[in-house]
Amino acid sequence: MAATGQKSAKYIFVTGGVTSSLGKGIIASSLAKLLQSRGLTVTIQKFDPYINIDPGTLNPYEHGECYVTDDGAETDLDLGHYERFLNRPTSQANNITTGRIYNNVITRERRGDFLGKTVQVVPHITDEIKRNIRLLGDTGEYDIVITEIGGCVGDIESLPFVEAVRQLKFELGEKDTLVIHLTLIPYLQSAGELKTKPTQHSVRQLLETGVQPDIIVCRTEHPLPPEIRRKIALFCNVQVNSVIEAIDAETIYDVPLLMRKEKLDQRALYMLDLYNDQDADLDAWKAFLGRLKNPTDTVTIGLVGKYVELHDAYKSIAESFIHAGAANECKVKIEWIQSETLVDVDYCAHTLSQLDGILVAPGFGERGIEGKINAVRYARENGVPFFGICLGMQMAVIEYARNVLHIDDAHSSEMEPDTKNPVIGLMEDQKDVTNKGGTMRLGAYDCKIKKDSLAYRVYGKTLISERHRHRYEFNNAYLAALEKGGMRASGINPDTGLVEIIELPSHPWFMGVQFHPELKSTVMSPQPIFVHFVRAALAHAQNRRSGTITLAEETETLSN
Repeated sequence: MAATGQKSAKYIFVTGGVTSSLGKGIIASSLAKLLQSRGLTVTIQKFDPYINIDPGTLNPYEHGECYVTDDGAETDLDLGHYERFLNRPTSQANNITTGRIYNNVITRERRGDFLGKTVQVVPHITDEIKRNIRLLGDTGEYDIVITEIGGCVGDIESLPFVEAVRQLKFELGEKDTLVIHLTLIPYLQSAGELKTKPTQHSVRQLLETGVQPDIIVCRTEHPLPPEIRRKIALFCNVQVNSVIEAIDAETIYDVPLLMRKEKLDQRALYMLDLYNDQDADLDAWKAFLGRLKNPTDTVTIGLVGKYVELHDAYKSIAESFIHAGAANECKVKIEWIQSETLVDVDYCAHTLSQLDGILVAPGFGERGIEGKINAVRYARENGVPFFGICLGMQMAVIEYARNVLHIDDAHSSEMEPDTKNPVIGLMEDQKDVTNKGGTMRLGAYDCKIKKDSLAYRVYGKTLISERHRHRYEFNNAYLAALEKGGMRASGINPDTGLVEIIELPSHPWFMGVQFHPELKSTVMSPQPIFVHFVRAALAHAQNRRSGTITLAEETETLSN
């Protein structure tokens, strides 16, 4: 229970039915944004039904990107949506998996905490789920905690979570809990009709678990006419004004305004018995949408990566470009480029020649590495604005060592353990690590920036904090040689001496960072590096179109 004097949180649960990928995270984030804009303190958490402890060891093709929080938790990508909408950091408490729940219970059983009792799904697993659901609410920090239940109602692995919701609804009462069920209303083109039967079946499955939804949000391609809303209300045991239309939107950032139009926030507050007469203040959000939808120019940026077939593998990077594009009043068109295709130098040059900027993305393992190195070289030699993130920064160091310093066998010990010139090497504290899950350098770390640098012009300050997820680092044994040869280490971790940022002063715009800046970009606070990179790409595009500015002049212009 919350300590005396603390406010007591109310809980909203978001479940899904019919099919996955309907957008529970976006609906949860949009509702949270609306409630926050009314002056309420809100947080969101995600409960995932898979048995992995966290998504840190999952292949990006399996689950999209692994999102990292300030406190070093490897989490579901939906937490990125939560942060981007609310402009508030999340933590390890915001993402719980079945694997963590069972691990916690089994650890306690091994300690003897259950005093010899038979450990069962009910009550021990469901009690642990409820404990984790209430962790954030019991801090007294929040008015409302929104909990997204992953997967679909009816999935075997989701049953313990739904049962925990049922129990909490009984224990806390109707006015302190709210269940929002997101379903699909398909449109049959041949019949010209919207069909409610899948929603009816989905709600029936939820009812069979003992949970009655309070609000039904209907994902649809076409507007819901009044008769469809009445039909859903009648057969799903909700009031008509608790049937909410979630029509397909041009951008996910339209959804808060669409949900406001549907009065989702008002309905939730009414059913939670929360009196709030403050109008939702979405002026800044609308201003962002205005810039996003009315660009004055366009830039094309190549995202060179290993997992480009699944765009969710780079979700935060893609969203950061949306934020940065709006900040520059330009549309950022991303060309998704598989790094394996760039091994051939001629094809690489042909593919990259029409780009206004090149980003070499993070990743792990040796596949596609030479293509990434070729992309870095093309950007460096042709004056194209370049941005390397984590592995992308490491590839920039390798490329420079090979092609400028003529250390032909320069490499990373991740890909070539026996290389004689490991310009990128395994971090000291990683050398004895055997378990892969949750053991990388994770979370927020400080970086001290040199004043007379591109990084300082980007951030406007000498001390920053950014999030990390890596095992390998810049080998400082090569720092003096690389700096003498023209590459500059402009950002250093003050505690370890780890090189965090590299740049080329002779280039119009060239930066590599060991951290993941994309993880801190939000609608209200676009990440500075992305904003400046897009600005540099825009200048490069305009210069190319005019054909009147030399490489030296472009470098001087962007330096100022």
